[in-house]
Amino acid sequence: MLDPQLLRQDISLVAAGLKRRGYILDTQAYQQLDSQRKAIQIKVQELQQKRNERSKLIGHAKAKGEDIQPLLGVVATLGTALKDAGQEEQLILQQQRDILTGLPNIPDASVPDGKDENDNVELRKWGEPRKFDFKPLDHVDLGAQLGEMDAEAAAKLSGSRFTLLRGGVARLHRVLAQFMLDTHTLEHGYTEVYVPYMVGPEAMFGTGQLPKFADDAFITTDEIPRYLIPTSEVPMTNLVAGDILKAEELPMQMTALTPCFRREAGSYGRDTRGMIRQHQFEKVEMVQIVRADDSDAALERMTGHAETILQKLELPYRVMILCTGDMGFAAEKTHDLEVWLPGQDSYREISSISRCGDFQARRMKARWRNPETGRPELVNTLNGSGVAVGRTLIAVLENYQQEDGRIKIPEILKPYMGGQEYIG
Repeated sequence: MLDPQLLRQDISLVAAGLKRRGYILDTQAYQQLDSQRKAIQIKVQELQQKRNERSKLIGHAKAKGEDIQPLLGVVATLGTALKDAGQEEQLILQQQRDILTGLPNIPDASVPDGKDENDNVELRKWGEPRKFDFKPLDHVDLGAQLGEMDAEAAAKLSGSRFTLLRGGVARLHRVLAQFMLDTHTLEHGYTEVYVPYMVGPEAMFGTGQLPKFADDAFITTDEIPRYLIPTSEVPMTNLVAGDILKAEELPMQMTALTPCFRREAGSYGRDTRGMIRQHQFEKVEMVQIVRADDSDAALERMTGHAETILQKLELPYRVMILCTGDMGFAAEKTHDLEVWLPGQDSYREISSISRCGDFQARRMKARWRNPETGRPELVNTLNGSGVAVGRTLIAVLENYQQEDGRIKIPEILKPYMGGQEYIG
């Protein structure tokens, strides 16, 4: 959530930043609402002061034996007026809050302007796409050929946008996640966290999924509704909600392997073939909680951590900086890693690492105490895939396919696969 003070001090600056994202802020309407807020708050203060003054007079009148009924009537009238004014104040504050919670984060000055993914900018590439002596297949045909990737069986159980894995492909999917967790915890210093797969609405609000993206989430229908997590960013980031952290607790680095559940509302017709876009998928997520002055460096570190996974697997990829029109709601700057998929003859997103500044922290009331001032300050939050397990499986299948239909196991994964060299 944006700082309300920023809108009061320089709403034109906020509007300009939001316009870069294609969001038009009605500055006149917001300023009018803020004027109403100021007026009603002054009115509330004046009524409170008058009521307090009259209440004191009642005490003096009692002491003198005077008739206090007229004063009681005035105090009662002031009390009613104060209650009405208070309700009006709360209504205006809620209207402002509704506007604020619907505003996306302001993009960093270094983020390129653009409308969609076509305007993203390549920062660098790593690795050369393999040259095949045969026409490479995509992961769907490879999985069917192996008999170990079955969308029909999954549809029988759950409907479309699910995939059932068997045998060597299922094992490869599992060990990929184990390899990612080992790399992040043993080499990059993350603490592994096992988190609930369902959270309350407060957690979804804290990281920005609610209220704007409610239609994309699965929710239970029991007495206390809970949301199935769209990513473990939600529970991990919210672990600091409402806290004032000690300086020595920062930076915090957490990682978790969880399933992710998304309705993909409005996405039908895109990537309906195979495992690219599913209602359920696994992801190893990275979250960092840092001081504001460490936020830029943390984004670069996290991008490097995700790159390490792809480099160890020897998968060609490129790093993109997302344009203003393609960033997520809570992000002020985002790096995407796109892996080369020979079956599609294109690079596809496999990881997204976002710096959110204090946007989520303000929603969560997550702070740290600065020892130099003794005052609490909002933390900065970052999150990123480290990386999406299903999409990494796709990349391994397509990049390591052999002409006879077998899949060669990447060297780094052979110990995890018990020395096995091929699937199929």
